[in-house]
Amino acid sequence: MDAADAMIANGEKILKLNIGNPAPFGFRTPDAVLDAMNKNLINAEGYSDSKGITEAREAIIKYHASKGIEGVGINDIYTGNGVSELIVMVMQGLLNNGDEVLVPAPDYPLWTAAVTLSGGNAVHYICDERSDWNPDIEDMRRKISSKTKAIVLINPNNPTGAVYSKEILMQIADLARENELIIFSDEIYDRLLMDGTEHTSIASLCPDLFCITFNGLSKSHMVAGYRCGWMVLSGDKSKVKGYIEGLNMLSSMRLCSNVQAQYIIKPALEIPHSADPMLRPGGRVWEQREHIWKAMNSIPGLSAVKPKAAFYIFPKIDPAKFNIRNDEQFVLDLLRDKKILLVHGGGFHWEQPDHFRIVYLPCIETLREATEKMADFLTYYKQK
Repeated sequence: MDAADAMIANGEKILKLNIGNPAPFGFRTPDAVLDAMNKNLINAEGYSDSKGITEAREAIIKYHASKGIEGVGINDIYTGNGVSELIVMVMQGLLNNGDEVLVPAPDYPLWTAAVTLSGGNAVHYICDERSDWNPDIEDMRRKISSKTKAIVLINPNNPTGAVYSKEILMQIADLARENELIIFSDEIYDRLLMDGTEHTSIASLCPDLFCITFNGLSKSHMVAGYRCGWMVLSGDKSKVKGYIEGLNMLSSMRLCSNVQAQYIIKPALEIPHSADPMLRPGGRVWEQREHIWKAMNSIPGLSAVKPKAAFYIFPKIDPAKFNIRNDEQFVLDLLRDKKILLVHGGGFHWEQPDHFRIVYLPCIETLREATEKMADFLTYYKQK
């Protein structure tokens, strides 16, 4: 990003395929959501309850009940300034120095950062590209130790676009049950599904386990700037009473999440999902996904698993063909030569220098230009 910012400061135009913010690419917030916020501005001038306004939390309970997460009460819902704030909060409340948390590789890097900044160690389990980027259960099992406190799932996944099957989720729940681990499930993309894919929330499969499920409106309702997220506590809370007290304290310390955004939660969850037409054949997101997937698999030396959800694809590049030893250097070389900004696989804690992430939010014409430039670049690129 520093290199890209320096180029922009010098007047160069950069195509940013690294940001998952829909707004710069012409996606707009549904009118019903804007109307709900505008109508309630006068009601949002003071603090709310630290966990959020009642109508928002009731709507969240109803939404997650529709996904099979039962037994959730009003005090089990915490609203946040985006899910990001809540991820940091749950790790701060849980971890002592040296505690371990299983985090996927590749991951959304905030999870690893939150574990580390809270004094813990993120232990990365492998998601298997040969199995549609599903978690490798045996790798997870090998990496559980006496210090392990929790398992993190990102489902649907960023950066791969994978959606996990019930069978895989049940196996993960079994691991958590056997080792008395908390499950953190980041499900922010659960409404951005394609090809008839169904999303299952792991908390619905293991009501005997303590789970915290994260969700929000930033991507599904194109309101990333509103910072509107929440988390849901479910399952057996009998062994985590002290932890929940800590979460309540941390929630109270920041007073509350922004109240204006809380007022859009109920109408947003009740209206027909605005992104649906874009996720079907002929829809913008579906067509962009198709284009980028086909393009990546048509360029010699590249391959990619088709994403089932979200806005991301995580292509593999042949390191031997291009002499790649440093994936970050590859991304920098592409940026300087073709003015295209990607994120290298190492940015998602992928250990091998053979992947990168593309955000396919730009329109087809822009993606076509980008992939043509990338294809040209790879006809002559050899890392020095």
